Amino acid sequence: MAEVFWNRDFPRPRIVVSQCLGFAPCRYDGAIIEDAFVRELEPFVEFIPVCPEVAIGLGVPRKPIRIVLKDGERRLLQEETAKDLTEAMRHFSETFLTLQGVHGFILKAKSPSCGLRDVKIHAPSGKVLALGNGMFAEAVLRKYPYLAIESEKRLENLAIREHFLEKVFALADLEETLRTKSPGKLVDFHTRYKLFLLAHHQGETQLLGKIVARVSENVDEAFTAYATHFLQAIRRAMNRRLVINVLYHVLGYFKDKITPQEKAFSLHLLEEFRRGAIPLLVLTSLVESWVLRFEEPYLLRQVFFRPYPEALRPKEFQDLLPERDFWKTP
Repeated sequence: MAEVFWNRDFPRPRIVVSQCLGFAPCRYDGAIIEDAFVRELEPFVEFIPVCPEVAIGLGVPRKPIRIVLKDGERRLLQEETAKDLTEAMRHFSETFLTLQGVHGFILKAKSPSCGLRDVKIHAPSGKVLALGNGMFAEAVLRKYPYLAIESEKRLENLAIREHFLEKVFALADLEETLRTKSPGKLVDFHTRYKLFLLAHHQGETQLLGKIVARVSENVDEAFTAYATHFLQAIRRAMNRRLVINVLYHVLGYFKDKITPQEKAFSLHLLEEFRRGAIPLLVLTSLVESWVLRFEEPYLLRQVFFRPYPEALRPKEFQDLLPERDFWKTP
């Protein structure tokens, strides 16, 4: 059987992960932190574990470090030992972040090296002035601004997790395509990702279509431009309004094939989704059944319906079902 959305082969994204998240007991207090999502991901990705603090020579366990604003500059200090670790962390970050073929980062929340947006920035007096990024995390964001970069705590949010998964698998797929330098492969990639892209950013999708249309004129230039605009297109999560537009477009394929009752029901579900009463999964599952039933060749290959392995679908969706048979007498 030709590859379709529900049985497609997924590339293995490469994800840098904080080593304390289940890989080694390297936290400052010697702990290891088991993270359920990281473990779920493990069969589908290639992890690159790293502990920047151990990498710059700090032991396990170790005295706490923190970021201190001194003379207008953020410094990474281990105050109990009077060590200034700023330059060591900067040097490690510059050296380590020469990685190629990386698609995402999962970093430890609140860590002075790895935290994202939630790290305490102190005054010399000890007063907390603000929250910001850890020193290693700041370097990651500068070097890879368009990659999927999150903390394990932010990934507990279903919307953030969904975007992270969509992004890392799309970027891994894109890299495999770009490596071929084949115009035909790029056209095929863009065709498969058309609805996925439209659900993220219409303007960038139009630009990408124009690049693909001229790919044979200058292959190297086209591939570089495509990668740039693809990254820009998926920088943010799918937009509800754009997703609804995509679903209306998809329903157009079945307007003469489904019954009036089915059409009315699908429009009702679209309105429910618009007001946030049901998750996207309810709608896509309905539409997927029609795609398979009527074997629409274009829709059968659309990544939009399965942007990442189904096994990684959040377990929280099980909450859509009652704990018991509600129609039975208690």
